[in-house]
Amino acid sequence: MKQLVILAMVIVFAFSSVMAGDETTEKQMDKKEYTKRKADNPEIAIETDYGTMKLELFRDVAPIHVDSMMARVREGFYDGLIFHRVIDGFMIQGGDPKGNGTGGPGYTLPAEFSKLNHVEGTLSMARSQNPNSAGSQFFICLAPARYLDGQYSFFGHLMDGYEVLHKIGKVKTGARDRPLKDVVMRKVYVIEKAEKKPE
Repeated sequence: MKQLVILAMVIVFAFSSVMAGDETTEKQMDKKEYTKRKADNPEIAIETDYGTMKLELFRDVAPIHVDSMMARVREGFYDGLIFHRVIDGFMIQGGDPKGNGTGGPGYTLPAEFSKLNHVEGTLSMARSQNPNSAGSQFFICLAPARYLDGQYSFFGHLMDGYEVLHKIGKVKTGARDRPLKDVVMRKVYVIEKAEKKPE
């Protein structure tokens, strides 16, 4: 099975600083003042040895990807998996049950491309050359990566835990950008919304 990678990364990564910038998008996604895109979008948490990251899943943008992620999270699919690929200044990638970039959930998802911009904290899906090949592997951007816009299914955004994201981004890596020491997702779970009690 082909390894799921961020396509043409080596070439386009060199131009990332040139294409980094949309002030409006950056302001909307400001890590210190994050505002939910939609109140009823689900939220998940990823617990690691470096801390916990909380993310909003954009069901209004990529419902198929979000529902797939939610189903896998609820069954504990991601618990114990690793971030098998880390590239400082670009992204962290995980969600592969094989831990080497070739695994998935046993099915693929149709692409749900949008006009949203890949910025710091973006949650998007990894895939092979086939646009409809995403499964369970996802990546979280460490910096703007606008050259990925419209080519990868953007399905969420980091709400809290930027310090955790960047701690993971700084780990030492070896061949194929794999961390020398496993970065484990100890627990991934849905953040259940508290029901309002009648007054």
